[in-house]
Amino acid sequence: MKFDLLVFNIGELILPKKTQKPLKGDDMKKLSILKNAAIGVSHGSVEWIGSNEEANSLEAVQRVDAKGRVVSPGLVDPHTHLVFGGSRENELAMKQAGVPYLEILAGGGGILSTVKATKDASEDELFKKASFHLERMISHGVTTVEAKSGYGLDRLTEMKQLRVAMRLKEQYPVTIVSTFLGPHAIPPSYKGRENHFLDEMAGLLDEIREEGLADFADIFCETGVFSIEQSREFLQSAKSKGFGLKIHADEIDPLGGAELAASLDAASADHLVAASDEGIDRLAESNTVAVLLPGTTFYLGKDQYARAREMIDSGVAVALATDFNPGSCVTENLQMIMSLAALKLKMTAEEIWNAVTVNAAHAIGKGTEAGTLEIGQNASFVLWDIPNYQYIPYHFGVNHAQSVYQAGKKLWERKPNGEFQLSSAR
Repeated sequence: MKFDLLVFNIGELILPKKTQKPLKGDDMKKLSILKNAAIGVSHGSVEWIGSNEEANSLEAVQRVDAKGRVVSPGLVDPHTHLVFGGSRENELAMKQAGVPYLEILAGGGGILSTVKATKDASEDELFKKASFHLERMISHGVTTVEAKSGYGLDRLTEMKQLRVAMRLKEQYPVTIVSTFLGPHAIPPSYKGRENHFLDEMAGLLDEIREEGLADFADIFCETGVFSIEQSREFLQSAKSKGFGLKIHADEIDPLGGAELAASLDAASADHLVAASDEGIDRLAESNTVAVLLPGTTFYLGKDQYARAREMIDSGVAVALATDFNPGSCVTENLQMIMSLAALKLKMTAEEIWNAVTVNAAHAIGKGTEAGTLEIGQNASFVLWDIPNYQYIPYHFGVNHAQSVYQAGKKLWERKPNGEFQLSSAR
């Protein structure tokens, strides 16, 4: 057999377990590591996995010496707000000075600032900006990413965001999963008429589905935004129209968002900083993935993080994501989130790797396609310039990726002179 690509001299090959359902409990604590390994790729798929000694006798069009580096599946970021206009760095000083968010909001800042900037930006401008952020995500090892709308709060802008995400999907060879988050906030003009606004957002579902612009529907279920009852009605409507379900749940108050997600068989419940004991128990009984966002808690300067340790020990399937957005978590670096998971969520290295690969893939409906390296599967992987799999959570705040491959082709690499380069695989 002659491979298109043979990567040999791999120090550690990380092989998360491919399953029909997300990993839970003790399974999250297990991570298969093949040392002194090699991997063969043909026609964009993994064709062979074996020892470095066996690789010596194999032929390939291209041979890549991993030089003892770690190789893992491409990372999966299952919660981002990738497409938006503007930025909000001017608010940081106000936050540091203790100006309440509602006061910032009243002055036209906060999410209203991003909504205005997104409305004012053309589709091309949004595409250019989102491309910049996506390429940075890729350079940090992400090959599968979820992208939400939610900075329009009206038909035209929400559809514009979703169309930009579709353009990104067509332009880049990475996997992009699109989520409609029309009910992200309540526009000031709809105060007191929240149900009317929610009806308008639900009214977009048929059009979005017909154009194939989103795979999932999401809603911000929280005090001051949408109630459990409102969220249930919206999500049930979305489910009836064929959308997968996600929910911003129990970020600030334990309203019962986790319980709602489990009862609706949602793909994920996200945030969960304030999830109740009952909510954790219901998630453990379901296949709904708890997507935790420690970067948001860190950036907002809060002390209380999601109870990841209790969730995992109770049997909840846990994933990690950046929550990349302009207001509460301004980072495209999923590696940084891996470090925060170790330091603040008390997750082990094995649990963290499973949370950014196989479980993150299940959280966006890609559990059988992404997050693992199996024979016959898309050859999406990263060469890491680290000595072992435990190193990324330990050495935080930098980019450890050496090169990123999608479908067996080099998508990104760190150049010898230290510069970054996105390859022509785009």
